[in-house]
Amino acid sequence: MSHQKWAVFLAVGLVFSAVMAKESKPKKKSNLHLQSSTFKDGGFLPAKCSRAGGNQSPELTWTGVPPKTQCFAIIVDDPDASIPAFVHWVIYNIPAKPTDPTSNTYELLEDFPRDEKTNAGILQGANGFQDIGYDGPAPPSGTHRYYFKLYALDAPVRLPAGETAAQLMKAIHGHVLGWTQIMGQYGHS
Repeated sequence: MSHQKWAVFLAVGLVFSAVMAKESKPKKKSNLHLQSSTFKDGGFLPAKCSRAGGNQSPELTWTGVPPKTQCFAIIVDDPDASIPAFVHWVIYNIPAKPTDPTSNTYELLEDFPRDEKTNAGILQGANGFQDIGYDGPAPPSGTHRYYFKLYALDAPVRLPAGETAAQLMKAIHGHVLGWTQIMGQYGHS
Protein backbone atom coordinates (compact mmCIF):
# COMPACT_ATOMS: atom_id res chain seq x y z
CA MET A 1 0.00 0.00 0.00
CA SER A 2 1.40 3.40 -0.98
CA HIS A 3 2.03 6.12 1.58
CA GLN A 4 -0.93 8.21 0.29
CA LYS A 5 -3.35 5.27 0.35
CA TRP A 6 -2.19 4.37 3.87
CA ALA A 7 -2.77 7.99 5.01
CA VAL A 8 -6.29 8.01 3.52
CA PHE A 9 -7.05 4.61 5.08
CA LEU A 10 -5.83 5.85 8.48
CA ALA A 11 -7.82 9.11 8.22
CA VAL A 12 -11.04 7.25 7.35
CA GLY A 13 -10.44 4.86 10.23
CA LEU A 14 -9.91 7.72 12.69
CA VAL A 15 -13.10 9.50 11.55
CA PHE A 16 -15.10 6.25 11.83
CA SER A 17 -13.68 5.61 15.32
CA ALA A 18 -14.57 9.13 16.46
CA VAL A 19 -18.13 8.82 15.15
CA MET A 20 -18.60 5.43 16.81
CA ALA A 21 -17.20 6.69 20.13
CA LYS A 22 -19.59 9.67 20.03
CA GLU A 23 -22.55 7.41 19.22
CA SER A 24 -21.78 4.94 22.01
CA LYS A 25 -21.59 7.54 24.80
CA PRO A 26 -24.89 8.85 26.14
CA LYS A 27 -25.40 12.60 26.13
CA LYS A 28 -24.86 14.26 29.48
CA LYS A 29 -27.29 17.00 30.40
CA SER A 30 -25.80 19.34 32.97
CA ASN A 31 -29.20 20.06 34.53
CA LEU A 32 -29.82 16.41 35.55
CA HIS A 33 -28.72 16.27 39.19
CA LEU A 34 -28.51 13.21 41.45
CA GLN A 35 -27.95 13.30 45.21
CA SER A 36 -28.50 11.27 48.35
CA SER A 37 -29.37 12.11 51.94
CA THR A 38 -27.59 8.86 52.93
CA PHE A 39 -24.13 9.98 51.74
CA LYS A 40 -22.48 12.98 50.12
CA ASP A 41 -21.04 12.77 46.61
CA GLY A 42 -17.43 11.68 47.08
CA GLY A 43 -18.04 10.84 50.74
CA PHE A 44 -18.30 7.53 52.54
CA LEU A 45 -21.30 5.22 52.43
CA PRO A 46 -22.54 4.27 55.92
CA ALA A 47 -22.09 0.70 57.17
CA LYS A 48 -25.85 0.08 56.83
CA CYS A 49 -25.37 0.28 53.03
CA SER A 50 -22.62 -2.35 53.01
CA ARG A 51 -23.27 -6.02 52.32
CA ALA A 52 -22.16 -7.00 55.83
CA GLY A 53 -23.80 -4.10 57.66
CA GLY A 54 -27.47 -4.20 56.64
CA ASN A 55 -27.31 -4.19 52.84
CA GLN A 56 -29.70 -1.23 52.56
CA SER A 57 -29.73 0.73 49.33
CA PRO A 58 -29.22 4.46 49.93
CA GLU A 59 -31.95 7.02 49.36
CA LEU A 60 -31.55 8.74 45.98
CA THR A 61 -33.23 11.90 44.67
CA TRP A 62 -32.86 13.68 41.36
CA THR A 63 -34.01 16.83 39.60
CA GLY A 64 -33.43 18.57 36.27
CA VAL A 65 -35.04 15.81 34.23
CA PRO A 66 -34.85 16.29 30.44
CA PRO A 67 -38.14 16.85 28.58
CA LYS A 68 -39.70 13.73 27.02
CA THR A 69 -38.22 11.43 29.69
CA GLN A 70 -40.35 8.27 29.92
CA CYS A 71 -38.43 6.40 32.63
CA PHE A 72 -35.10 6.07 34.42
CA ALA A 73 -32.47 3.41 34.95
CA ILE A 74 -29.74 3.19 37.58
CA ILE A 75 -26.57 1.13 37.60
CA VAL A 76 -24.25 1.04 40.61
CA ASP A 77 -20.77 -0.31 40.04
CA ASP A 78 -17.32 -0.54 41.59
CA PRO A 79 -14.48 -0.01 39.08
CA ASP A 80 -11.89 -0.74 41.77
CA ALA A 81 -13.00 -4.36 42.18
CA SER A 82 -12.57 -5.68 38.64
CA ILE A 83 -12.54 -4.97 34.92
CA PRO A 84 -15.24 -4.58 33.83
CA ALA A 85 -16.51 -2.86 36.97
CA PHE A 86 -18.26 -5.06 39.53
CA VAL A 87 -22.00 -4.34 39.49
CA HIS A 88 -23.92 -3.81 42.73
CA TRP A 89 -27.34 -2.74 41.43
CA VAL A 90 -29.29 -2.77 38.18
CA ILE A 91 -32.73 -1.12 38.30
CA TYR A 92 -34.80 0.13 35.36
CA ASN A 93 -38.21 1.34 34.18
CA ILE A 94 -38.40 3.70 37.14
CA PRO A 95 -41.46 5.81 36.22
CA ALA A 96 -40.96 9.43 35.19
CA LYS A 97 -43.50 10.63 37.75
CA PRO A 98 -42.11 13.07 40.32
CA THR A 99 -42.48 12.08 43.96
CA ASP A 100 -42.78 15.81 44.65
CA PRO A 101 -44.54 17.52 41.71
CA THR A 102 -44.06 21.00 43.21
CA SER A 103 -40.28 20.74 42.87
CA ASN A 104 -40.09 18.10 40.12
CA THR A 105 -38.09 15.87 42.45
CA TYR A 106 -37.84 12.12 41.87
CA GLU A 107 -36.90 9.66 44.60
CA LEU A 108 -36.01 6.08 45.40
CA LEU A 109 -36.42 5.47 49.11
CA GLU A 110 -33.69 3.99 51.26
CA ASP A 111 -33.73 0.17 51.59
CA PHE A 112 -35.55 -0.33 48.27
CA PRO A 113 -37.25 -3.78 48.14
CA ARG A 114 -35.31 -6.55 46.36
CA ASP A 115 -38.32 -7.58 44.26
CA GLU A 116 -37.74 -8.37 40.58
CA LYS A 117 -40.79 -6.25 39.75
CA THR A 118 -42.64 -3.74 41.92
CA ASN A 119 -46.30 -2.74 41.71
CA ALA A 120 -45.16 0.45 39.96
CA GLY A 121 -43.52 -1.64 37.20
CA ILE A 122 -39.93 -0.99 38.32
CA LEU A 123 -37.68 -3.89 37.30
CA GLN A 124 -34.43 -5.01 38.89
CA GLY A 125 -31.63 -6.97 37.32
CA ALA A 126 -28.89 -9.30 38.43
CA ASN A 127 -25.89 -7.80 40.17
CA GLY A 128 -22.34 -9.18 40.32
CA PHE A 129 -23.26 -11.43 43.24
CA GLN A 130 -25.93 -13.02 40.98
CA ASP A 131 -28.66 -11.60 43.23
CA ILE A 132 -31.65 -9.45 42.27
CA GLY A 133 -31.67 -5.91 43.61
CA TYR A 134 -29.10 -3.97 45.58
CA ASP A 135 -26.09 -5.61 47.20
CA GLY A 136 -23.82 -3.13 48.90
CA PRO A 137 -20.07 -2.73 49.16
CA ALA A 138 -18.00 -5.72 50.25
CA PRO A 139 -14.41 -4.87 49.32
CA PRO A 140 -11.89 -7.55 50.29
CA SER A 141 -9.43 -4.82 51.32
CA GLY A 142 -8.80 -1.12 50.96
CA THR A 143 -11.27 1.60 50.02
CA HIS A 144 -13.33 1.27 46.85
CA ARG A 145 -15.44 3.76 44.86
CA TYR A 146 -19.10 3.06 44.10
CA TYR A 147 -20.65 4.98 41.19
CA PHE A 148 -24.41 5.52 41.17
CA LYS A 149 -25.23 6.23 37.50
CA LEU A 150 -28.66 7.62 36.61
CA TYR A 151 -29.98 7.49 33.03
CA ALA A 152 -33.02 9.44 31.78
CA LEU A 153 -34.60 7.46 28.92
CA ASP A 154 -36.98 8.40 26.13
CA ALA A 155 -38.71 5.00 26.14
CA PRO A 156 -39.37 2.11 28.54
CA VAL A 157 -36.68 -0.55 28.63
CA ARG A 158 -37.80 -3.61 26.65
CA LEU A 159 -36.16 -6.20 28.88
CA PRO A 160 -37.57 -8.64 31.44
CA ALA A 161 -36.48 -8.47 35.07
CA GLY A 162 -33.22 -10.15 36.03
CA GLU A 163 -31.02 -8.80 33.23
CA THR A 164 -27.40 -7.72 33.66
CA ALA A 165 -25.91 -4.22 33.48
CA ALA A 166 -24.36 -5.07 30.09
CA GLN A 167 -27.74 -6.13 28.71
CA LEU A 168 -29.34 -2.96 30.08
CA MET A 169 -26.67 -0.73 28.53
CA LYS A 170 -27.20 -2.42 25.17
CA ALA A 171 -31.00 -1.99 25.45
CA ILE A 172 -30.82 1.73 26.31
CA HIS A 173 -28.34 2.59 23.56
CA GLY A 174 -29.86 5.43 21.53
CA HIS A 175 -32.53 6.16 24.18
CA VAL A 176 -30.51 8.14 26.74
CA LEU A 177 -31.65 11.76 27.00
CA GLY A 178 -29.20 12.55 29.78
CA TRP A 179 -27.22 10.93 32.54
CA THR A 180 -25.38 11.85 35.68
CA GLN A 181 -23.63 10.12 38.54
CA ILE A 182 -22.51 10.42 42.13
CA MET A 183 -19.81 8.44 43.89
CA GLY A 184 -19.63 7.02 47.38
CA GLN A 185 -16.65 5.32 48.99
CA TYR A 186 -16.49 2.36 51.32
CA GLY A 187 -13.59 0.54 52.92
CA HIS A 188 -12.42 -1.43 55.89
CA SER A 189 -10.96 0.54 58.78
